[in-house]
Amino acid sequence: MPDHEKPRSAVEIAMERLRQSDAESGAPDRALSDEQKAAIAEARSVRAAKAAELEILHRSKMASTFDPADRQRFEDEYRDDIRRLSDECDRKVRYIRRAERD
Repeated sequence: MPDHEKPRSAVEIAMERLRQSDAESGAPDRALSDEQKAAIAEARSVRAAKAAELEILHRSKMASTFDPADRQRFEDEYRDDIRRLSDECDRKVRYIRRAERD
């Protein structure tokens, strides 16, 4: 069976469409260097470790708090901290991806 007739997964189809839209928009198609891949992996690893630490602290606070208002405040703070951590990691990854391309 020729390659163009073989069944493809949804992921393969989606990736092909993304490549096509990138090509149409003029986005460069460059592979990441090994250093960039390592730096991105490190940033994501740090984010995962910090998120785990935040979760442990959050669970500790929640276990010792019974007031609904305080519990809600802790939930909101935890959600904000996780969002901030994710945004910081995303910024680092974007910076790393652009570093050798500029």
